[in-house]
Amino acid sequence: MQHSEKGGFELPAPVPQATRKTGVPKWLRYCLTIASFKSQCAQPDPLFPSSKNERLEDMYEYLSTKEFRKESIERHSKAVQIPTQSYDDMGAVGEDSRWDVMFDFQKYLKETFPKVHKHLNPEVVNTHGLLYTYEGSDKSLKPLLLMAHQDVVPVPNATIDAWTHPPFSGHYDGTFIWGRGASDCKNQLVAIMEAMELFVEAGFEPKRTIVLSFGFDEEISGGRGAKNLAAFLFKRYGKDGLAALVDEGSQFQKAWGSTFAPVGSGEKGYTDVHITVRMPGGHSSVPVAHTSIGVLSELITKIEAEQYPTYLTDDNPYYGQLKCGAAHSPDFPDKLKELLGSHKSRTCKAKPDHLALEAAKQGRRIQYLMQTSQAVDVIDGGVKTNALPERVSVTINHRINIGDKPETVWKRITALSKEVAEKHDLDLHAFDGVEEKPNSISLWASPGSLQVAPVTPTNLDKNTPFRVLAGSTRAVYGEEIIVSPGMTTGNTDTRYYWDLTKHIFRFGPGYDPEFDSGNLNNIHTVDEHVSVANHIGMVKWFTTFVRNMDAADLED
Repeated sequence: MQHSEKGGFELPAPVPQATRKTGVPKWLRYCLTIASFKSQCAQPDPLFPSSKNERLEDMYEYLSTKEFRKESIERHSKAVQIPTQSYDDMGAVGEDSRWDVMFDFQKYLKETFPKVHKHLNPEVVNTHGLLYTYEGSDKSLKPLLLMAHQDVVPVPNATIDAWTHPPFSGHYDGTFIWGRGASDCKNQLVAIMEAMELFVEAGFEPKRTIVLSFGFDEEISGGRGAKNLAAFLFKRYGKDGLAALVDEGSQFQKAWGSTFAPVGSGEKGYTDVHITVRMPGGHSSVPVAHTSIGVLSELITKIEAEQYPTYLTDDNPYYGQLKCGAAHSPDFPDKLKELLGSHKSRTCKAKPDHLALEAAKQGRRIQYLMQTSQAVDVIDGGVKTNALPERVSVTINHRINIGDKPETVWKRITALSKEVAEKHDLDLHAFDGVEEKPNSISLWASPGSLQVAPVTPTNLDKNTPFRVLAGSTRAVYGEEIIVSPGMTTGNTDTRYYWDLTKHIFRFGPGYDPEFDSGNLNNIHTVDEHVSVANHIGMVKWFTTFVRNMDAADLED
């Protein structure tokens, strides 16, 4: 014992007890996190059509025959051979002769699908917009809408020699059909028409009305086609008058050791910003220090030097796909899994979103699912080598992240333009409707700037359209397919249909496990193609989904 200075004895100091962590062990937290992800990404059982109709069953079996394969190749190939190109500078329908090729495509559809044109009440909206209605027997059921577009991206003459097969040949090489529109999106349009033709032939009498809507200018924003078609349907069915719609969109993709069917349940916003610099001209032998081209170049450099933040909100569909990956994929990265478990939705974009930044390392296609993109696409200025340019302009395309809006883009470009304008003693007119003036920088946005789309419900706790879609997909392609929310970086004709249904699915339901890996089949570029197996899978999917929706007692 120790003797105290006060003359007594001091008891020995107590031995500290071993400290006990009150937190949950790391292994248990990991298991709980995985269980949580699985509960948030449950996979429905494959949903096979319940009605036992012998003719419909025979029809489905026919889709796997050599005879159907041969017929389908010919139908899709001929569709690709019609060059339904739409150009940014197209004039009004009926005035610009470049629209007339759409008549050829309409003729092709009428000759190729005679039963559809006889029994599905074809209608034409604004000359080239096509509607077909397969009337259902139960008018209390909201209709199902299936969409695609007839037009394709133009093929620049300078690229024709780079194609493996001519871009409008519809060449079949034993595996793939080649040509502009083979994948985007005559594949989907022809598959829908093939499914409907077979339904009529099999005597299918739907309870739920099926509507087909095919625009003709999706590649130039759909202002003449889908916009008018949607308005026509709104007058007929009213707000929220449709049960669901399926349009082109996300494709099957392999990721983290799994195959995903990411169903597009959201869509980025959109705005094109135009910047014009006006400065005095003159002879190039006595130039000013910075010409209008130099000033605009400086501004473009400032804009490109500052990227938009990368972040994930809880309602971003890619956040849902990440959770599905964590729940079901064997090769899902531990780092992402850890960040997912602690992720909090960003309300302050000035702070880094570590989950989004880590996910963005997978590549640009993933990065821009979580970030507003900016692309300097068109520039114009200068008329002669010995004359100072008096007017130069640039157009910058933006696809706006979930959580942002066009006004965010306009505000940022205004701030950067103000810095350059003040430096060079120029006036600034920013989105104020003022006409261009000398010695100025003018900013304006193209009509049709688009807010971020409403996010489609993807819950599975009720018999929702998403549940029917997910079950149909797993019925056609197998239980190894993980159906998840998804999103693409582009925009679709669905922008005009928001008021018709909240169940909007942007999804390309064709899949060929041998060749499809999320490479988008070269859409919008040289050597666009699609495998025949992908195309036939799409026909099978539409016949399955339509029958399941027809039988569904939807709760939402």
